[in-house]
Amino acid sequence: MSLRRRRLAVSFRLAIVISVLAGIVLTALGPATVTGLLPYFTIQSNVAVGPFAGYAAWRAWQHRPEPPSALKGAVTLYITITGVVYHLVLANPASPFAMAQPDRALGEALGNQFLHTVVPLLAVADWALFDPRGRLRPRYAAWWLAFPLAYLGFALVRGLIVHRYPYPFIDAGQLGYDGVGLSSLFFAFAFWVLGLLFVGVDRGLARRGATRPAAGAGDPAPAAGGEAPATAAVGPGPDAAPAARTQTEQTAAGQR
Repeated sequence: MSLRRRRLAVSFRLAIVISVLAGIVLTALGPATVTGLLPYFTIQSNVAVGPFAGYAAWRAWQHRPEPPSALKGAVTLYITITGVVYHLVLANPASPFAMAQPDRALGEALGNQFLHTVVPLLAVADWALFDPRGRLRPRYAAWWLAFPLAYLGFALVRGLIVHRYPYPFIDAGQLGYDGVGLSSLFFAFAFWVLGLLFVGVDRGLARRGATRPAAGAGDPAPAAGGEAPATAAVGPGPDAAPAARTQTEQTAAGQR
């Protein structure tokens, strides 16, 4: 990665860190408390991507290799899930799982947009622009489901204790466990497909980069008539001088 790209990557990643902090702080200034926010996948995915972006920014600043692509793909997928589910499911009036959107104060509304819109867009842009290409494998899409499935188990166990569920599509009190199982299968399949989409985009960008000719990588074209390039006509270098003197001395010795 060139120095210019490293600086741009550092800027992107610091913007992610700042957006995560702003989103959590502004949201916590509203009615919700920090402990009340922690059970949400939104907060957990932002807490994952924020420190990871800071770590990746530090590595770029230190001219070190990028973090593992499989890990970068995982946190990027999770924050993408946050944005997609919010806009297409929770905040979409046409969705069967739409949640009533309360009237928020300006700060809280900004925090909500930071967490659900700004951070996901910045994270996906950072992944697309600066992550090394061609390193993701289709099996990663299945591995990346580990955290969403673990979150499902956490939400269900917590619901048994506090009798509240963070999202309507995993609300066992309303849907029953059969309904939660069906909705979970649907979302798991959707997240797996989304993970495969990341893998496909990664491979497509890798092929696109491989077809670009490297600047200055080719040899100079030969002159017309198959003549050697002009650089081949340069006279002998300093190493040739001793050989020439030796030949002269041998000739002089033979004439004596």
